[in-house]
Amino acid sequence: MKIVDSCKAAGLPTPILEEDCGGFIVKLFKDKFTEEQMQKSGLNERQIKAVLYAKEKGKITNGEYQTINSVAKPTATRDLSELTDIYKILKNTGFGAGSIYELTT
Repeated sequence: MKIVDSCKAAGLPTPILEEDCGGFIVKLFKDKFTEEQMQKSGLNERQIKAVLYAKEKGKITNGEYQTINSVAKPTATRDLSELTDIYKILKNTGFGAGSIYELTT
């Protein structure tokens, strides 16, 4: 469908298409993972960098977080925990060293 393809091409979330009471509803969403939106949400610069990385690559690991932000493992773990538990921006799949963090939809 042209609307869906246009949203994907623009890097926007997939719209929701619904039929309701004989009519048709299209719900378009803005990109909630822009630097400006994340700053308004209270994320620190390291977290913003990590979310943008996950947006580009599809995922981020604790080791990648440490590398791109030049931080120790405890700092990376704390920041990633905030992104999953408090801000609900990332979801954690896997356990321990095999943890992978992906963007929530």
